Amino acid sequence: MTTRHTNRRNALALSMACALMLPLAGHAQSDTREQQLEQRVAQLEQQLNELKAMVQAQKAAPAPAPAPVQQVAAAPATPVFSSAPGVSVALHGFISASAFSQNKSFSYGNGQNALYPTPGSTGSLSGVDVRNTRFWLDFKGAKFAGNWSGGGRIEMDFFGGFNGTGAYSQQQPTPRLRQAYMDLTNPESGTTVRIGQQWDLMFPIDNSATSLAHIAFPLGYGSGVIGWRFPGLVVMQDLNHGSTGAQWRLDVGVFEGHWSGPGNNVNYLTAGSAGFRPQLEARLHVQDKNWLAYFAAHYSKVDLRGVGGTAATPVKSEVTSVGYELGGQWKPGPWTFKGAAYSGKGLGQIFGAMSQFGDIQETGGYAQAGYSFTPNWSLYAFYAYNKPDRNDVVDWMGNGATGLLRNRQTALSLQYAAGSYELGMEWLHDKLDSTSNGTDHKTTSGNQVSLNALYRF
Repeated sequence: MTTRHTNRRNALALSMACALMLPLAGHAQSDTREQQLEQRVAQLEQQLNELKAMVQAQKAAPAPAPAPVQQVAAAPATPVFSSAPGVSVALHGFISASAFSQNKSFSYGNGQNALYPTPGSTGSLSGVDVRNTRFWLDFKGAKFAGNWSGGGRIEMDFFGGFNGTGAYSQQQPTPRLRQAYMDLTNPESGTTVRIGQQWDLMFPIDNSATSLAHIAFPLGYGSGVIGWRFPGLVVMQDLNHGSTGAQWRLDVGVFEGHWSGPGNNVNYLTAGSAGFRPQLEARLHVQDKNWLAYFAAHYSKVDLRGVGGTAATPVKSEVTSVGYELGGQWKPGPWTFKGAAYSGKGLGQIFGAMSQFGDIQETGGYAQAGYSFTPNWSLYAFYAYNKPDRNDVVDWMGNGATGLLRNRQTALSLQYAAGSYELGMEWLHDKLDSTSNGTDHKTTSGNQVSLNALYRF
């Protein structure tokens, strides 16, 4: 009895002790969690105080000077796509529109391709011309061999004539291929070889007069500005490749022959193709930051008996074509000066002597001065002069020459440019001396006023 009672009493005591210990254990665990939370809060408060101190220090420090802002001229977006692996194709061009009024008819056409007044023409005319509109595709990225890579250009405008002569043909100008060439370039040696139809080396491709009305047919073209596009091959070689300062380049070219008959001028049967006598040209070009200069020379020989040597010859059976040209451009501050002068003979095939074909000696040139009043507004004044030898013109009348003796062209234009858009007004005045029989002398003056708009893309 005593032992059983003692065991029962011990069990009861143990149960009571366990009951009392459970709350005590839970309270101890709660105290541990609270301590951990308090430590974490203290750490966060310390980090916050450190951040506040850093902010105050930055506020107290002097502000750094702002980086200079580079002014970038607005450029039209250039759609680029690929025609072959590694070859990129870029679409460029412009849309041109000219509303014009003339008091004479002009040679080579009215509107945007007016060059000089037609002798004896009467009556005024007006219209809107969009044929300067042009687009081209530039190719680059093609690999050739070694350090050589390739590229090229296809370029067209809308001076290919009109779609017939009917009532609605004037509003349907025909596209015209201007240039189609491929380039092979070696950046290590500074050499470029260009093959295909391109401007010859007498045309001032880097120095043509600024105009919104006369682009494809530049101001002074044929009467102070010479050159034309031919299929051919040109090698362009940098002479001080990789050096600083003025960059020198020598261009040497050989081009398809050309003349105004006898024979078929659209089937390679003209006298210019007889005996495979190409046009040979060379140009030395130098350019620096705000100026450029060049000297070009031309030589070719034409057999006027034509292909087969059976055509009746005019004054002589052969013409040697020789020409020399010196030109340049300078941009001091807001001013722009451009000009060139040339001399030679037998240059009808490159628009010399106002496109008169014969052994005709001549001199000519042009000059333009421009001033930019603001980044948007500019004014340009232009003058061109051409004087073929009178006796040579008279000798060749009826044999390709048309009796044009001297031409003087002046132009004044005001232009506004903003982004990809250009707007302008231009006045063109031309005075032409001519003869109809070799003895009479007649002066014809013509004027053209135009409002012009251009959008580049």
